Amino acid sequence: MATKRVNVLLDDEHAIKLQRLAERTHATPGTIARSLLASALDEADPDARHVAALLDGIEGAFASARRGLEEADEGLGTPLDEL
Repeated sequence: MATKRVNVLLDDEHAIKLQRLAERTHATPGTIARSLLASALDEADPDARHVAALLDGIEGAFASARRGLEEADEGLGTPLDEL
């Protein structure tokens, strides 16, 4: 099975929790993060109503999306076909 790389930025609090989990399980933080993310994705409900609620719960997500649109309108960023 092909795998895709995803980079995730954690705030200090979650990074510390991840590090502690890794230490207790004698695994690397990357292994623990991969397992946690896979479990969360398996349990995620793809119903659009639930996805919208999930996105609404992300602090600063709306402002970040608006900023991204403004940057795209200004020609900033990398076009998708160049990624």
